[in-house]
Amino acid sequence: MNKQISILSTKTLLSHQKQALLDANFNVIDTNFIKTENSSFDLNGINENLIFTSQNAAQSVLLHPKSSALKTKNVFCVGLKTKSLLEENGFNVDVYVDYASDLAEIITLIYSNESFTFFSGNLRKETLPKALKEAKVNFNEIQVYETSLTPQKIKTAVDGILFFSPSAVESYLKDNKIKNEICFCIGNTTAEALDKITKKIIVADQPSVENVIEDVIEEYK
Repeated sequence: MNKQISILSTKTLLSHQKQALLDANFNVIDTNFIKTENSSFDLNGINENLIFTSQNAAQSVLLHPKSSALKTKNVFCVGLKTKSLLEENGFNVDVYVDYASDLAEIITLIYSNESFTFFSGNLRKETLPKALKEAKVNFNEIQVYETSLTPQKIKTAVDGILFFSPSAVESYLKDNKIKNEICFCIGNTTAEALDKITKKIIVADQPSVENVIEDVIEEYK
């Protein structure tokens, strides 16, 4: 019997997600390297179309007492989970893609005459706003959540590390080094944050936690 492979997830997994790894005989450590909190904001001056690039933004807006007034608007979003969450709550998702860069391209090419409100977090990437500004698309931005780093030292040696956002990579690297561990990333943006650090990166086909876990099981089978 080979030694048990240890996996670190940089965010707390749901019980069924963790169980999938335990069932495959991995030793699992999961802990949050980032913390997300909803910001307080006003829903004034909202444009015709809404942009969500994360589940956190969607959750924060859904908790706003006036959010149901937004259901008449069209939604452009990044990520399947974000799309499902909004649709379950009665929003009409017009356009859905896996990456903000794809969304920027679609909006600037096809919808550049429309107006948008982008619901964002404090650590959001420049990709989308920069592209919209350059294409002179009419948009405003409302910050609806705040991400802070919660770095911690991991004292146990692990074989693989699961990363779900560039912020988590940044947080992990504050107190830990990456040597020979394989880094499993939810998507390209997260993988890019590891660019100069390691070549041992596996990116999920679909940006979901489940897909990252499948990759881990596949890799060590």
